Amino acid sequence: MRYFPVKKQCEVINVSRSGYHAWLIRPAEIISESELMLYRDTKALFKESRQSLGSRQLMKNLHKKCFEVDRDKAIRLMDKLGLQVKQRISYKFTRMRKHSHSVADNIVVQQFNPKQANQIGAGDVTYLRTGQGWMYLAIVIDLYSRCIIGWLIHKRMTVDLVERAMQMALNLRRPTAGLIFHSDRGSKYTNHHFNSS
Repeated sequence: MRYFPVKKQCEVINVSRSGYHAWLIRPAEIISESELMLYRDTKALFKESRQSLGSRQLMKNLHKKCFEVDRDKAIRLMDKLGLQVKQRISYKFTRMRKHSHSVADNIVVQQFNPKQANQIGAGDVTYLRTGQGWMYLAIVIDLYSRCIIGWLIHKRMTVDLVERAMQMALNLRRPTAGLIFHSDRGSKYTNHHFNSS
């Protein structure tokens, strides 16, 4: 069997020679099977949370797995395993309209139960966190059936987003004149370009 010098071994495993010698004289740490399972489950829970699990939630989740862990132990566990919470930036979503935009009267007046289909439609825009980052979703629903009849998802919130969702709904239902469309009067719905289309 061929033996390599310590210097070469340290280069291969990417550790310093001083670190290697310190490890040699350090007494071996004996880990019980239950502690090994605790480490494994802690790492798995943290990974499932996409690095967002803090010590309180970790403690609660470990209790569900029948581990006796208090808050201090959860903190020590995270330190020992090198688990650091990744702070997520809160997403600020604004839909302020310009004063120059025209605002239609609220003729629906919270009466969201029409007698038949294609009488009242409603639209809204929300945002979703996806694997590709934040995306905007615009939908149009028929308030009679509560079915989504138009939708579009895009990385930018523009007037085009709500227009194309509305166009899909109109192409699908082809309503007669008199259809009422209700929205939250956000900037994309009060924009003169949307109102004139």
